[in-house]
Amino acid sequence: MNKNTCIACGQEILDKDTIGINKKLISDNVKNYYCITCLADYLGCEVQDIYDKIEEFKEEGCKLFV
Repeated sequence: MNKNTCIACGQEILDKDTIGINKKLISDNVKNYYCITCLADYLGCEVQDIYDKIEEFKEEGCKLFV
């Protein structure tokens, strides 16, 4: 499986924010990524919570989201 596809559902992940949030919430060293929906399921939260965190990290100037 391509490293830019979701490890749970196989959806293609091309968005840098999706890759960034995986690194921020799981590990800087993560090699396989979840799409936003599967990441929310994995973390036990709502999809909107993930989007809210992305915006929060952008506002804080996190380098994963610039």
